[in-house]
Amino acid sequence: MGKKEEYLPLYEKVSLKRTYNRVIDSFILLLLFLLLRYRLISIKNTFTIPSFLAFLSESWFTFTWIVILNTKWNPAATKTHIQLLLQRVPDLPAVDLFVTTADPILEPPIITVNTVLSLLALDYPANKLACYVSDDGCSPLNFYALCEASKFATLWVPYCKNYNVQLRAPFRYFSEAANTISEGDSLQFKQQWLQMKDLYDNLSRKIEDATREPILFPLDGEFEVFSNTHPKNHPSIVKVILENKEGVCDGVPHLIYISREKRPNHPHQYKAGAMNVLTRVSGLMTNALFMLNVDCDMIVNNPKIVQHAMCILMDPKKGKEVAFVQCFQQFYDGIKDDPFGNQWVSAFEYIIRGMAGLQGPFYGGTNTFHRRNAIYGLYPDEMENERKGKILMQQFGSSKEFFKSATSALEGSAYSSKQISPSNFIEEAIQVADCAYENGTSWGKQLGWIYGSISEDVPSGLNMQRKGWRSEACTPDPIPFTGCAPGNLSSTMIQQKRWTSGLTVVFFSKNSPIMCSLFGKVQFRSGLSYCWLTNWGLRSVFEVTYAVLPVYCIITNTNFLPQGLDLWIHVALAVIYYIHTLIEYLAMGLSIQHWWNNQRMSIIRTGTASFIGFLSAMLKLSGISDTVFEITQKEQPTSSSNDEVDAGRFTFDKSPVFVVGTTILMLQLTALFIKFMGLQPSPTSSNCGNGSGLGELICSTYLVVCYWPYLKGLFATGKYGIPLSTIFISAGIVYFFLLCVNLYPYYHLVLVSE
Repeated sequence: MGKKEEYLPLYEKVSLKRTYNRVIDSFILLLLFLLLRYRLISIKNTFTIPSFLAFLSESWFTFTWIVILNTKWNPAATKTHIQLLLQRVPDLPAVDLFVTTADPILEPPIITVNTVLSLLALDYPANKLACYVSDDGCSPLNFYALCEASKFATLWVPYCKNYNVQLRAPFRYFSEAANTISEGDSLQFKQQWLQMKDLYDNLSRKIEDATREPILFPLDGEFEVFSNTHPKNHPSIVKVILENKEGVCDGVPHLIYISREKRPNHPHQYKAGAMNVLTRVSGLMTNALFMLNVDCDMIVNNPKIVQHAMCILMDPKKGKEVAFVQCFQQFYDGIKDDPFGNQWVSAFEYIIRGMAGLQGPFYGGTNTFHRRNAIYGLYPDEMENERKGKILMQQFGSSKEFFKSATSALEGSAYSSKQISPSNFIEEAIQVADCAYENGTSWGKQLGWIYGSISEDVPSGLNMQRKGWRSEACTPDPIPFTGCAPGNLSSTMIQQKRWTSGLTVVFFSKNSPIMCSLFGKVQFRSGLSYCWLTNWGLRSVFEVTYAVLPVYCIITNTNFLPQGLDLWIHVALAVIYYIHTLIEYLAMGLSIQHWWNNQRMSIIRTGTASFIGFLSAMLKLSGISDTVFEITQKEQPTSSSNDEVDAGRFTFDKSPVFVVGTTILMLQLTALFIKFMGLQPSPTSSNCGNGSGLGELICSTYLVVCYWPYLKGLFATGKYGIPLSTIFISAGIVYFFLLCVNLYPYYHLVLVSE
């Protein structure tokens, strides 16, 4: 290797030039400031409650746009150099792989199995990998599926590496037309392809049969530990399913099953608790200096992704400051044109690439490579220092073996692959997986994944960046991981509500971006960019307010928007914004329908799921009730014609989320009915001059168009219809609103006369 190559970085951060976006985004901000100026002058001349509420909402929208503009200003992409890594680091570092699952019904075992098989087959020395599966549902089905999959893995892993298979999740590999055998293939390949196809079909059939009929296998032998267990009440279970005892680099990595102890009266801290158990158990058994965590549906799409991530983490100059490497979430089963707005293509391209140009992207909860000593609380400036004397055993818990491994990790030394034997640490692993192990320790506070929110990812990432660490985005081609996108409206709403609830709690906690910027080392612009996430809940309050204002003004024949030519700011703002975002979508190769679906769902999600999530967070913060963790259903795609017909259609249930959406729609319909039937009162000088105008009418009509699927749901039946109970509740809320609106002038006159 020449001297020039010795100084070449293992990765580069490339700034993306987007001058046009900067100009238009800045012009939109200018229009927002002009809007606020108009609103202040209007309020000064004639103060009304609608105008004041509009001012508050528009102020928040302006702040939100400042956050977006700040985030999008310096987009960046990373370029990694694998060949340089292999030349400079012939002995690649070990990586522990974490997979989390919690419910065998909502997260079918066959999906988890495919994720695990794709990880076991990574293009990386097998003796440097260990895969840990956390089963928070304590399901014998998951353990059975992994045991059966381990037998298949001994043939699947060599097959993938021998034939350089790109898609290493079997169900994806065999379902792709490009991966079928052809006349030009060798006889040996054809035979092995057919053999692997038959073996996988048998594996899939076994797992699906066991899922339908759990009594097919008795709870004895290896399964005896699952007898008399309940998902929320069981002891710790740790099983070594596969063990690469010889440390063979071309064999199959370790595979370990973990179900941490749970007891009814002991808080289990949701996914954060599971991740901390995985960290401790892996620290005992393999203690790799780097860790990858993925959700159970996130299969490997680029088998060289570990090498790409190591280019960033092992870079001799910039890599030492990187705590975690984030790969974007992308989906293999996304419905065409994203009808539910849950594929986040635009957000990844513009928002997260923008954060990558600052202190780094947020931790997204999956598809993330972590530096173990950063998870253990190390500061980046302590990387070169010995910290053994600074740490206390009490911080890490009572296990001497684990404290020894943690000290080793903090000093940057890893186990030799020949020394690793996970089965030798079963007893210690069970101890550190017990629910009482963390009592009196720093887990969930200064160490590991941070507790206090059901969105454990963002505060955990902020906790590391608060100490001065950076993060990097890893975006090789092909994309690293692909997963299941929520396949229906209910799953999308559950996911959005959970995210909003957790992120709102983060915003009001000590781990908020504001606190981390004021009292930590999170850069100001980076902390501001986090507000795009953590303020989803607060944004929903102002969007719901803005949705109700035109209804109130139409019913009372008042206005909160200017009339005549004075409406030009609002019109210009709306037209420029929508044309600008449309151009952004078209530039990414997306369709106009995709753009409209995302615009519509942004309105629906924010006004419904985010609003309910915000209320849930407020109840938690006030101590009235705790947040309920709801798992998003994972569905393996099928090729049935019924699924293709139903794809993208809105389905409804009795969730409170749909009550909010139905209420907003019925309010708009009521206002429009009153407007067109001429049932409004006559305008007077005391209720805003000339009464409601074109602006209020356009706003209300636009919301009806956005909620058009709800309007269809009012008249549909079955799962495509809004339940009668939801309609009645919404009608009651609308009636109460009308009652309050009609009584308001009376109370206003009474107060004025007094």
